[in-house]
Amino acid sequence: MVSTSDIKKLREETGAGVMDAKRALEEASGDFDQARKLVREQGMAIAAKRSERETSEGVVESYIHGQGRIGALVEVQCETDFVARTDTFKQLARDVAMQIAAMGPLGLTVEDVPEDAPGKREDFALLGQPFIRDSSQTIQDLVQAAIGQTGENIKIGRFSRFELGT
Repeated sequence: MVSTSDIKKLREETGAGVMDAKRALEEASGDFDQARKLVREQGMAIAAKRSERETSEGVVESYIHGQGRIGALVEVQCETDFVARTDTFKQLARDVAMQIAAMGPLGLTVEDVPEDAPGKREDFALLGQPFIRDSSQTIQDLVQAAIGQTGENIKIGRFSRFELGT
């Protein structure tokens, strides 16, 4: 039997729905780490199903750091304006903008990073970068988790980073 507190804890950590969290815990026989992995895999499956849906809504988010010395703009797209107004979506956009300001990616994917990047191209691909607040997740993982929570396709459209004096 899965406890209500375990379901609540898994929901808080993953953003999964009540029934999804309960199913994952039951399938994992109460093993919390295994349940977290199952929720993440389920989110990836949902993301794959929705990947072809059109994303014509969303937000442009900004993040300014270092007393105005570094800034980032990012376009995060979703299917409906309803999802664009959710806390989950807004937090994703904010986190991605902060990541761009902090890590200075040069492209969305490895293929988008210029050949003459200073170092390994993988390090400069936004979607593959470890999230600065939780290095166990990549930016792609954050996007997929948001897709699982919102039930809509979400994509990072374009981004730009500015640094004073460069």
